Amino acid sequence: MDWERPPNRGPGPGGIQDLEEFINRLKARYKLSFSGSPIWLGVLLVVLVLTGLSSYYKVEAQERAVVQRFGRFVEIAEAGPHLRLPFGIDTVRKVTSQVMQREYGYRTVRPDVRSTLDQKGHEDESMMLSGDLNVVDVQWTVQYKIGSPVDYLFRVKDPEGTLDDISESVIRRIVGNRYADEILTVGKASISGMAQKEIQEILNTYKTGIQIVTVKLQNVMPPKAVNAAFNEVSEAQQDRERMINEAQQAYNQKIPKAQGEARQAVTQAEGYALERINRSEGEVRRFLDIMAEYEKARDVTRSRMYLEAVDGLLTRVDRLFVIDESQRGLMPFLDLNRLSGGSEPAAAVDGPVQARQSEAAGPTKSVGDVPAKAGKAQGGKP
Repeated sequence: MDWERPPNRGPGPGGIQDLEEFINRLKARYKLSFSGSPIWLGVLLVVLVLTGLSSYYKVEAQERAVVQRFGRFVEIAEAGPHLRLPFGIDTVRKVTSQVMQREYGYRTVRPDVRSTLDQKGHEDESMMLSGDLNVVDVQWTVQYKIGSPVDYLFRVKDPEGTLDDISESVIRRIVGNRYADEILTVGKASISGMAQKEIQEILNTYKTGIQIVTVKLQNVMPPKAVNAAFNEVSEAQQDRERMINEAQQAYNQKIPKAQGEARQAVTQAEGYALERINRSEGEVRRFLDIMAEYEKARDVTRSRMYLEAVDGLLTRVDRLFVIDESQRGLMPFLDLNRLSGGSEPAAAVDGPVQARQSEAAGPTKSVGDVPAKAGKAQGGKP
C-alpha cells in the first residue's frame, strides 16, 4: 500500500534523494563506516543542531545589535529574529537603546517613590569652588542613551568613564564662573542647560556615540559645617526682599494717590483762577458799559442803579417794617408762632401793635416815598 512506501522527499543538494543516499556518499568518499553503531549519526545530528543554534539570534525591543564578521563591522540589526553565519564567523554585540543615568555626588541605593540615597564617600565629586571662592556641594545627574552603537563600541575604550570625566570637568568650570548665591538660588536651570550643551559638544568631538538626554542638578547646598549660618543668611535675604516688596506696595498705593490729589488741587486752582479772571473781566466790561450809559444820562442811570440795588436787597429780606425816623419808644414784640417754627424773635413791633403805634405817631410813608438816607429796614441800610 502507499503508506508502506517511504515518502518522496525530493532531490536534495547535488541531486541527493534522501538522507540514506547522503550518508552512503559520505561513506564512499571519506571511507567511513556506520555499521554496527549510530554514533556517527548522532554526531552528525549534534553538528546540525549546533549549526542551527549558532546561526539564529534575537534582538529584544529595547536593544540594537552590531554584527561583526571576522571582527569587521557588517551591519546594525534592529529588534526581531535574525540569522548569521555560524561557528563564530559572525559575532553579535547587543547594546541597549533605553535611557541610562549617571549620578555624581551621591548614589541611589534603592530606587522608589522615596528613593534611598547614599551621599557618603562621594564628596570628592560634589565639593566645588565657586567664582567668589566659596565652597558649594553640587549633586547632579546625567541621563543619556546610545545614539551610535558603532561609535560607542569601537571609538572609545571606556565611554562611561569618558562621560564621567567630561561631565565633572564641565560642571566644575561652570560653577567656578558663578557666584555662590546664584548657584544656590536661581542659577540651577541655566547651569543645567549650559552643561548639557557643552557635554554633548565634547562627546561629539570624541565620537563616543553617546547622546545626552538631560542634565539635572539634584541638590545644591553649602557644606554641612556652614549650613546653619547659610540658612540664617538666606532668611535675612528673604526678610530683606519681603520688606522691599512691602515698601514697594505702600509706595504704589500712596504715591500715585498723592500725585492724583496734587494734580486735582492744581487743576482746581487753575479753574478757580480762570473763573476769577473771567468774572473780573466781565465786571470790568459791565462797569465800563454802565459808565458809558451814565455819561449819557446821569440822573436816569443813578435812579435805575438805586432801584436795582433796593430790589436786590428786598429779595433777600423775609419781613420789612417801615417806620418813621422820628418815632421813639417802640416796644419789642416776641412772636411765639415764629419761635415754634424755628425762626428768631422779631426785633420790632409786628401786627396790630405796630398798627396802633403807627396811628399814634402819624401816617407812615410808603416804600417808594422813603428817601435813601431816611429809611431804615431790617437787614441793612439801602
